[in-house]
Amino acid sequence: MQLNGVRRTTVVVTALGTLLTTLSALSGCGSAGDGGARPAGARGAPGRSAHRPAAVDPTRLPGVGDRLHRRIPAESGQVVAVYGRGKDSAEATVVLYTRRGSAWERTRSWPAHNGKKGWTVDHHMGDNRSPVGVYTLSDAGGVLDDPGARLPYTQDASFAAPRMWAESHWHDFDYVIAIDYNRVKGTPPNNPARPEGEQKGGGIWLHMDHGSGTSACVSVSRKAMEYLLRTLDPARHPVIVMGDRADLST
Repeated sequence: MQLNGVRRTTVVVTALGTLLTTLSALSGCGSAGDGGARPAGARGAPGRSAHRPAAVDPTRLPGVGDRLHRRIPAESGQVVAVYGRGKDSAEATVVLYTRRGSAWERTRSWPAHNGKKGWTVDHHMGDNRSPVGVYTLSDAGGVLDDPGARLPYTQDASFAAPRMWAESHWHDFDYVIAIDYNRVKGTPPNNPARPEGEQKGGGIWLHMDHGSGTSACVSVSRKAMEYLLRTLDPARHPVIVMGDRADLST
């Protein structure tokens, strides 16, 4: 009887040891309870970063570096920022910023397209790239009647895209806002004058989107164009800051 009792005790102890070993192994796999093992001496709540994000300066446009920020006129109270996805990409985001006191506030944003081959700091006619830079926005127009634009607006059927173009492009110029790159300010957007010469290109506008890249313009939806036309105010000296994100941040 004593021998049998010793055997039963041995079996129980062995089983208990196996159970404890198994539980110990399971709890060492990063359970939900403790978030996994931490190095000795680690402090603070699990998963909390020891680094805080840098404070955002409200007097600066997000993602725009000193080179271009210095070119924004001091009197400007509205900025249309075009953030290109990449140097060779036709995808972009347009954001309207409004100055409140000394701070820039994000007002609205829309998906957009730019030159079908991307961006360049040395735009030339026919390169299918949009020019990187800061440009004033002075004049507007289009095929359709004035939707209530604050900028001087010229309605003229001559804005219409050629019918030899793909049908998806026929309404591109129903509404346009001239980007003051190599053009005469204070004239209709379709004025063909090129003060810096034909080779520098021109006729670069904000206009309605057809779903893909442009020759060099920036395109957004009809609703976005209507909003910009009704919002951009000559008294606030609107400008456009445009480029791929890498060039913008330089």
